[in-house]
Amino acid sequence: MTVATETNLDVRIAVHELRAGFGGHEVLKSISVNMPGKALTAIMGPSGCGKSTFIRCMNRLHEEIPSAWVSGSIKVDEQDVYAAAVDPVELRRRIGMVFQRPNPFPTFSIFDNVAAGLRLNGIKRRATVRERVEQSLRKAALWDEVKDRLEKPGTSLSGGQQQRLCIARALAVEPEILLLDEPCSALDPIATERIEELLTELKREYTLVMVTHNIQQAARVADRTVFLLLGELVEEGPTGEMFTTPKDSRTESFISGRFG
Repeated sequence: MTVATETNLDVRIAVHELRAGFGGHEVLKSISVNMPGKALTAIMGPSGCGKSTFIRCMNRLHEEIPSAWVSGSIKVDEQDVYAAAVDPVELRRRIGMVFQRPNPFPTFSIFDNVAAGLRLNGIKRRATVRERVEQSLRKAALWDEVKDRLEKPGTSLSGGQQQRLCIARALAVEPEILLLDEPCSALDPIATERIEELLTELKREYTLVMVTHNIQQAARVADRTVFLLLGELVEEGPTGEMFTTPKDSRTESFISGRFG
């Protein structure tokens, strides 16, 4: 098990001996790792290694699944997200989530898709909602493409635009951390490039944690990379170092394409 030890690492998320699973099945096996703020950390590994379960534990979506269990701790800014005083709904506002496939609300307009979270959080003033919707669409690099058709259905957009709409929807409630579960896996190469450019911009302001099965994508956009295999943390560290001089032979084998 490898744990970040750099003394200059600005730790935002601290995971300690995290175990998680379903019923009698253990998916994550004592994961300990630190992640910095205002950076993109990629969670990399073959299918079935626990990547999605790992990030779903961070905003407590994992516990919504019947028979799910978790132990250990995940601290954000030194506060344990599993502490009894933590409200999971408020936690999920602070730690937003973008899923693998674009999932705009099908009966909502582009505008109302972005505004939905604001209204759920009690923000009703029209001027405030309009301002936050525009701000979020600009941050998601979508405003110029949709500003003249905000009343059209969100589902009228292309797949890549729908994913950026989902990112705008997540940003509208002003999260501190954004989790992304393979956000490009359903997109074509051009749309993927747009999302990667967007993530590079967003990490200047937000803490991003992204699951990816795409080794090249991790190399392109991630500041740090965590490599999971069969529920265990094999290696983690600065992406450049891991890809050029991996410390574990299993990491080298995965990066070179010998399995995965």
